[in-house]
Amino acid sequence: MKTINVMGAMRGIDVKRIAQDFKNLDAKDPGMWPLAPRVAVFVGIFIAVLAAIWWFDWREQALLLEQRRSEELTLRDEWLAKKKQAVNLDEHKRQLSEIDRQFGALLKQLPNRAEMDSLLADINQAGLGRGLQFDLFKPGADVVKDFYAEMPIDIKVLGAYHDLGEFASDVAQMPRIVTLNNVALESDKDGRLKLDAKAVTYRYLDEEELAKKRAAEKVAKGAKGKGK
Repeated sequence: MKTINVMGAMRGIDVKRIAQDFKNLDAKDPGMWPLAPRVAVFVGIFIAVLAAIWWFDWREQALLLEQRRSEELTLRDEWLAKKKQAVNLDEHKRQLSEIDRQFGALLKQLPNRAEMDSLLADINQAGLGRGLQFDLFKPGADVVKDFYAEMPIDIKVLGAYHDLGEFASDVAQMPRIVTLNNVALESDKDGRLKLDAKAVTYRYLDEEELAKKRAAEKVAKGAKGKGK
């Protein structure tokens, strides 16, 4: 295998002669130019053509290619995410079914409007069953929430400390949800304890009440929009 002597080849190039070839060129007759100028012009035209093609065609194609690659990565990530969801679909369905079951169980603890009188009677009876004396048992107006309503009940009841504690325990263990808030204890002039509290019970809204609530919200939203 022969070794090419690059330095020797470069020394063999006659730079002065090449420079002389570029002098006194006739622009009207390029066919008569020496070889070096013709090669230089050809290379220049070739580079210019490549630059024009790049600017007017290849550049947009390169940008489009980069955009398509980015879209490909996005679609691949979406596909992987959907594949994971599909693989875990049965588990998601089971979890959703369990959530529905738990929500249904909680909803059953909320009485409807017709059952509220019975629940109030149960709370009253829980106190009387412990030998307590009610000074006040006053249900208040409903406070409507998303799908349920709260009913506050002002309670003042007299009795022994142990009986008052049992009453609070009985209320907490009722099948319907009842909470005792703002609890205060004080002694009366006879030495008995008086429990002052606000009981709150909850009921779910029936279809008629939900329809009225949606209609009222729609009217309020419309009035708010006109006011802007």
